[in-house]
Amino acid sequence: MQVTATAEATNSSVTATDRVAASRLPMERFVMSIRRVFPFPALAGLVLLAGLGACSLATGSDAATLPDPAVDAAPQQGDQVAVLAGGCFWGLQSVFEHVKGVKKVWAGYSGGEARTAQYERVSDGDTGHAESVKILYDPAKVTYGQLLKVYFSVATDPTQLNRQGPDVGTQYRSVIFYGNDEQKRVAGAYIDQLKAAHAFADPIVTQVVPLKAFYVAEAYHQDYAEHHPNEPYIMFNDAPKVVHLKQQFPALYRPTEQVVMVDMH
Repeated sequence: MQVTATAEATNSSVTATDRVAASRLPMERFVMSIRRVFPFPALAGLVLLAGLGACSLATGSDAATLPDPAVDAAPQQGDQVAVLAGGCFWGLQSVFEHVKGVKKVWAGYSGGEARTAQYERVSDGDTGHAESVKILYDPAKVTYGQLLKVYFSVATDPTQLNRQGPDVGTQYRSVIFYGNDEQKRVAGAYIDQLKAAHAFADPIVTQVVPLKAFYVAEAYHQDYAEHHPNEPYIMFNDAPKVVHLKQQFPALYRPTEQVVMVDMH
């Protein structure tokens, strides 16, 4: 598996420019998404005035508890990696950092080329990249199938095509990037299982594609929800996902401070 860090992510410290850019991101994300959906300024203003709670869209699984995967990965030795995408990587990273057995989560980009793996370019929506997370986990404590159940239950809405809640564009599409045939088999079987169970009212549009590379995002994106818990975008879009994780998966939930710090690989 190829894992490549961007130039920004290799810096040991976050620059002042990074901090300024990071401070603008939540509102820029929200306003841009509202303008995409409501191109007329007056309508966009009404939505903004109606309350930020409008962009706290529930995932498609809120109406029912999803079944456990009937097919899961065979027992494996050593740490394993999963790469998933489905909306803003801030929320995805926050969810999986609260899952027992997960050792580290990185926010980044998958699906495109190395030369376009920067936030400004990916945000254009034409690079092929999806905002993604790389999850390093201990399969003796949490299985690949269990990670997928968390993913479909609280981390993303797999019925939304090229968007997730207020964020619109192909960079927010729902994707499972499989690293081997076993992951492909488990992901495909679970999606078929969810379809057969009519777990969602609308069709599942999650893609299952091979992982070519994962590019670590800029430093200021890492652990963004943890560092900025009081920003409206985080409060209304990402924090509820962690609450749902704790409610639906009490046996898998753990506080952030228990995350094990490891070297990137």
